[in-house]
Order: sequence, then structure tokens, then C-alpha cells
Amino acid sequence: MRKEVLLGIIIVVAILSVLTYSSMQLSSHTCKVCVTYKGQTNCATASGTSRKEAVGTATTTACGSISGGVTGSIQCGNTPPDSVEWL
Repeated sequence: MRKEVLLGIIIVVAILSVLTYSSMQLSSHTCKVCVTYKGQTNCATASGTSRKEAVGTATTTACGSISGGVTGSIQCGNTPPDSVEWL
């Protein structure tokens, strides 16, 4: 086997290993957040590398379908969650 081919295989395996390891780290904190905004309630589940990131991502996801537009999304995202359940 040529050195270039072997080097290419090693690089591809290394990149795949890093991607796999990185994606596994995202699920270290998972939570379900429920948010009420302007009388509508929605819940979403998200994962993150920290508890703060997981709550923030779940809040943003929950607000996506109950807020209208950018301003509503920002206001909803600044609303404290009704509940946070760690999974």
C-alpha cells in the first residue's frame, strides 16, 4: 500500500473519531423545558455540554413555535421556564 493512501486512511479515521467523540459529549446534559409565552405553553427537549446550554437550547426550541418573529422569540427566550426536568 502506498504511503499516501495509508496516510489518507489514517486522517479519515482520525476525523471520524473526533466527530464521534464530539457528538457523544453533547448528550452529557439533557433536559425537558416548558415555557409559557402570551398564554401559550410549549415544551421541548434538548441536550448540551453544560446544564446552562441544555436549558437555553430547550427554551429556544420551545419558544420557536409559540412566539412570532424575532422580537417574540427574544422575549420568549428571556422568559423563565415554567419547569425544567433533567433526563
